[in-house]
Amino acid sequence: MPRHIPQKTSLTLEPHQVILRPLVTEKGVHRSSRNNAYSFEVSRLATKEDIRRAVESLFDVKVEKVATQNRKGKLRRTKFRYGRTSDWKKAIVTLNEEHRIDFF
Repeated sequence: MPRHIPQKTSLTLEPHQVILRPLVTEKGVHRSSRNNAYSFEVSRLATKEDIRRAVESLFDVKVEKVATQNRKGKLRRTKFRYGRTSDWKKAIVTLNEEHRIDFF
């Protein structure tokens, strides 16, 4: 059986288009203080290399590792209807020990 090979896209995203917003949650704050890892909501088109370049250029830090997750949207209800929130992509970026990002 042939394996799925990801296709190269000619689309080049700017750093501010890749990183949509930081995810500041209780779990994320714990991860940032213990493991020096930060969570971001990123564009669904962005690759790990795009995310690495965007974080390094926007925050002037050195990235060690990037882990991504494709998150499914949730089912939401308003009065008598059901709808879905959009699917989104999450990136957990681990930084070098000497670097930090200050969100607060």
